Amino acid sequence: MVAKARRAKKQQSMWPFYIILVVLLAAYALYNNIVIGVAAFLMVVATLVMEFSASIRQEGAKRSIIDTAVAILAVILLWIALILILQTESPVNVVASCSMLPTMHRGDLVILHGIGNMTRFLESKNIAVANVSPAQFSSMNSSMRSEFTAFLAYPKSNMSDVNQYVDASSSGYSIGLYNTKCLGDNAYLGRQNDNYMCYVASQQQNLVQYNYALGRISVAGQQANVVETSSISIGGTTIAPDYGNPIIVYRTTSLDAFSGDIIHRVYAAMDVNGTYYLLTKGDNNPILDMQSGNYPIASSDVVGYVVADIPYLGYLKLILSGQLGAVPGCNQQIER
Repeated sequence: MVAKARRAKKQQSMWPFYIILVVLLAAYALYNNIVIGVAAFLMVVATLVMEFSASIRQEGAKRSIIDTAVAILAVILLWIALILILQTESPVNVVASCSMLPTMHRGDLVILHGIGNMTRFLESKNIAVANVSPAQFSSMNSSMRSEFTAFLAYPKSNMSDVNQYVDASSSGYSIGLYNTKCLGDNAYLGRQNDNYMCYVASQQQNLVQYNYALGRISVAGQQANVVETSSISIGGTTIAPDYGNPIIVYRTTSLDAFSGDIIHRVYAAMDVNGTYYLLTKGDNNPILDMQSGNYPIASSDVVGYVVADIPYLGYLKLILSGQLGAVPGCNQQIER
């Protein structure tokens, strides 16, 4: 009875700390403030230390160590079970950016399932597949810088003033392409930071070609137009976006412009003589990942596809990994 009373007293004394921790995590999720994030991290550490110290005082060091070991073993067994059931070595990940708004939010915890056989996966998910010859794919890889083609809008009167979106109140804007290498005659328009702006004609020698249109975007509460990819063409096959396609997690390589695990939706696939490469795009991004400087994704770099999305639970990982502060793009959302 005495031990039971002590445990009850311990639980009651810890409740205020758990309440403060929940409030801090909720505040960080809402406001994404670095001070709140640091406070939440310190509260997590303090709570764990106090829990372990109280356990030693009330139950003894030996019992506390055994309980801790049992808890750690249970977590390890649960993780192994998830790997076996979901058929992927990394069944859990966290959304770290706002590129998937409004489908997914920063701090969401995602549960993944392995891809397995890529052919069956693509067929079961009705993903558009374009046949590409090994020679075409090899040629693309050897001149990939010319394939990294993103859209920009610029005022006709001032070529140096380049913007990512078009002001809704302006009428003197023209739509162009932003490319590290202009191809074709009369493609060169202007130069900005050692890069070039090109007409659509500059895509004629590219394997993957992009069609564009003006869309709507909300930037910090203000409405504007945005130049975005409306469809792509691969070897004469035109593919439009399908927001019912699965969302995958893939690992980037040293050749890619962006690093780390990326959580984006599958846009299309390329079948290179039975070997598949995926093209992806964030729902809140105006362009495909390939247009931003990432190579097509090999099957071996796909961690899995998202089967569940749990809000807020991923913020603890973001805090512990030091991914605090404001993230670019979280103040804007493309309207679909």
